[in-house]
Amino acid sequence: MNQRVNPVTAEKKRSLHSEQGAARWRILTVILVALFMSLVGVSIVNVALPSIQNGLHASQSDIQWVLSGYALTFGVVLVSAGRAGDIMGRGGLFLIGTAIFTVSSVAAGLAPDATWLNGARFLQGLGSGLLSPQGIGMIQQYFRGAERGRAFGYLGTVVGFSVAIGPVLGGLLIELGGPDMGWRLTFLVNVPIGLTTIILGLLWFPRPLIGHTGNPAQPPSLRNSSILRSLDPIGAGLLGLAVLAVLFPFMESRSSPLTWMLLPAGLLLAYMWVKWERRYARLGGSPMVDLDIFSISSFTNGTLIMTLYFLGMTSVWVLVALYVQMGTGKTAFEAGLFGVPAALLSAYAATWAGKRVLLYGRRIVIYGLLLALLGLALSVLVAFLHEKGMASVWWLLLTLSFIGLAQGSVISPNQALTLADVPLAHAGSSGAIMQTGQRIGTSIGIAVITAATFASLDASSSWAIAVMVGFGVISLVVVLTLMVAIKDLYDRG
Repeated sequence: MNQRVNPVTAEKKRSLHSEQGAARWRILTVILVALFMSLVGVSIVNVALPSIQNGLHASQSDIQWVLSGYALTFGVVLVSAGRAGDIMGRGGLFLIGTAIFTVSSVAAGLAPDATWLNGARFLQGLGSGLLSPQGIGMIQQYFRGAERGRAFGYLGTVVGFSVAIGPVLGGLLIELGGPDMGWRLTFLVNVPIGLTTIILGLLWFPRPLIGHTGNPAQPPSLRNSSILRSLDPIGAGLLGLAVLAVLFPFMESRSSPLTWMLLPAGLLLAYMWVKWERRYARLGGSPMVDLDIFSISSFTNGTLIMTLYFLGMTSVWVLVALYVQMGTGKTAFEAGLFGVPAALLSAYAATWAGKRVLLYGRRIVIYGLLLALLGLALSVLVAFLHEKGMASVWWLLLTLSFIGLAQGSVISPNQALTLADVPLAHAGSSGAIMQTGQRIGTSIGIAVITAATFASLDASSSWAIAVMVGFGVISLVVVLTLMVAIKDLYDRG
């Protein structure tokens, strides 16, 4: 017997589905606006450092910590913040992180001295560390299947565009604001973006923004105790200290050789964290990271790919900036222009790959890594020919474009593939683990690769040879990344 479908009910269902779809994309808009703000906040500062040093009469160490302080607090709080979002609700913590980032941007823009500025930068890192894992977690939460790939593709587009616009916007603001006000505008520009994000989030995020665990019938004191146990404060403390101990030597290596003693201490703390998490789970607690997610090969392989990729490829833009300014005499603004085509192509590639990641899978990442190797090899060739007077350094605009395509083809698709099989309950903490790998890879890579580059410069007195050595080291890391990606392809069958 055929059942008759009530046309009114069917229409209501279609309307509800349409409303839910529109709500998802509004939520994504808020996420992308905030992440754009935090990413521009990183890239825009790089071109402002000389003006900051002159304006505040800051030391070289002060200027180093303008960058390092942000990266340090960002890396330390990531996993704890991701777990807190899984337990307490992602939307509220996302807006809290955005508010902290916005307020600290005001503090940085009004800084009277270097100490004040670095304190504000620590807070900016805290805000960014709170909001970033919530953004990744909410993409996992609200999107499925092909839509999730598209959402991560749009995230990659924002990454590429923010990298491109940051240095150019920074140079423009410094030009308009002058030597004292210009660098302050590079921080204050975050304020209207942050306020817009908070307003839209309050309007569009589902309620409640902050949730809770446990039985609602329990007394508040018991519910609060349950939330505290779920947040695993001892595990959070051990992991935070481990990340701090591993990152700090690479950020402050020039102060004392004893600083490197923190590295084995960090590894010991990481071992203690793993032992604690397993014991906590055996005792019936809820560990901050379910270590069973590392048994998911796609997650483990993808996290390793991301760590290795950032260990190598982040240094490309550091070396290019040094080479074209110190090696070929270009201005800081001209140095910023070298990355614009690559960043725009990265944005295009991320959108393209996001729509096809379910169709081609890890092959997209593999082809992206091959493009990275091609771009590195051609860039080495340009440096060599420029040294011989046979080519203009502006040919790097073309060769670095391959690296831009690689970035869009690797980062966002790898995020989607890495988190695809992770349970939703661990979306925030697992995404934060992947981002922590990025931070550790970035810090170690920049320290090691720039050290190799400067050692070559001391030996040869040639910036062309130095940058070729640096790019050679990066290529070795990319080859290792490619091997892990191929392994993951075969693991998937």
